[in-house]
Amino acid sequence: MAGSGKLEVERKYDVEEGDELPALASLPGVDRVGPAEEESLDAVYFDTAELALASRRITLRRRTGGHDAGWHLKLPVAVGERQEFTAPLGKEPESVPRRLRQLVRAHTRDQDVIAVARLKTKRTMHRLLAADGSTLAEFSDDRVDSQALLEPQAHTTWREWEIELIDGTKRLLKGADALVAETGREPSALPSKLARGLGGQCPPGRTASPGPEPEGPASAVLLSYLDQQVEALKRHDPGVRANAPDAVHQLRVAARRIRSVLATFRKLTDTGAAGSLRSELQWLAGSVGEARDNEVMRARLLELIGAEPPELLLGPVAQQIEDYLGAVAHDARAKGLAALNSARYFRLLDALDAFLADPPLSETASKEAMRTVGRLVSKERKRLTREVAALDVDHASPALNAELHDVRKRAKRLRYAAEASAPIFGKPATALARAAEEIQESLGDHHDSVVTRDLLRQLASDDAGANAFTYGRLHALEQQSGEDARERFFRTWRTSPPEPLRWK
Repeated sequence: MAGSGKLEVERKYDVEEGDELPALASLPGVDRVGPAEEESLDAVYFDTAELALASRRITLRRRTGGHDAGWHLKLPVAVGERQEFTAPLGKEPESVPRRLRQLVRAHTRDQDVIAVARLKTKRTMHRLLAADGSTLAEFSDDRVDSQALLEPQAHTTWREWEIELIDGTKRLLKGADALVAETGREPSALPSKLARGLGGQCPPGRTASPGPEPEGPASAVLLSYLDQQVEALKRHDPGVRANAPDAVHQLRVAARRIRSVLATFRKLTDTGAAGSLRSELQWLAGSVGEARDNEVMRARLLELIGAEPPELLLGPVAQQIEDYLGAVAHDARAKGLAALNSARYFRLLDALDAFLADPPLSETASKEAMRTVGRLVSKERKRLTREVAALDVDHASPALNAELHDVRKRAKRLRYAAEASAPIFGKPATALARAAEEIQESLGDHHDSVVTRDLLRQLASDDAGANAFTYGRLHALEQQSGEDARERFFRTWRTSPPEPLRWK
């Protein structure tokens, strides 16, 4: 997850006005219950007019009063768990902090974010303390007065209990569930106060595409996998914006997976719609991915330099590489962020959502999954086999390097196709995906070596000083690394090539 948000783990319970507090001191690990602390909270919730955030169970609010006044963004992680990001109140109550806006742009896109509800809460809070005085959890008795601000405006009030872990464990929450159940009350069916305050205006939560079955329609294999990868793309979007480790890589992988399976399973869809998506996904992966390529090359070169004996490092090569790749990284990140903030990206997300909501399927898509999908995956394996057989292995040349890169891309497509088919083929598809991944990785190392050698040659030509010796040595080491990777690929292909799927 992007940034430094903290994990919020809590339970909410629907209760009646006359209900008495349960025996909180009896909860697991609780030594004593702190005195009541009274708070008056006033929170305004923000969303798009279509409630794009609420439909994803995301809440964005500005709250005054209480010990944690400020802006709060809560992103769902699991049932009862949310990642919370905060920002100071600021001077303008209607202006959502840019950092928080960026973390939800995969959902709000280029729509305006407006106030959609106001909730005033009278809270009585008790700290649940351990024997050493540490706070295990906070138990709040809330009386809420809610005003929905979208038309038709609605007013409602209710009482609820909330317990949030501080230093305690989930065992305490399980104890709270049992304790409250003894009073005849249960955990709230709604994920947040906002959902209850919106009432009938609150949109239903996202429903994942149904899992495929061997005798079900082939379309379910494609749509289930696409659904997972579109969600992954959206999930890693905020990490890219916040420059979180590995986020660029994960977002690009999701985009490539979507693009790849749309190609493999193109007979299941309207080719025009799928082709347009593939083109835009290629643009996205290329725009965002340059930062990842730069990151990989930097790490590769610094590791190579770090392994060299100091006496063989002539001149400030490491610093020159850092300076050059640092400037490249700055430009690459700016390009990636510009893509993520563009209308083109938002329309791509719209198109992906529309594709899943109303897929443009062909007649072939309704045929039995195992046979139809099996044949399509097998075609990818045969294409890979043909490309490997056509390699000119007698000469190491730029042409062979390009051919090996094409083989790598073909292996990647086979891997993703096998991954998509795993729910119906099980272990054979998993093994096929693993074999394709091994090919992809060895040829990926080979390609990284080729690209790194090109950079070293460029840097050496720009610097005719004493550094030339070190650049030449690094180039030779990279050449050997590339040859080792190439041999590893051929050895893998000879000893354990991808096995075909079988079906009746």
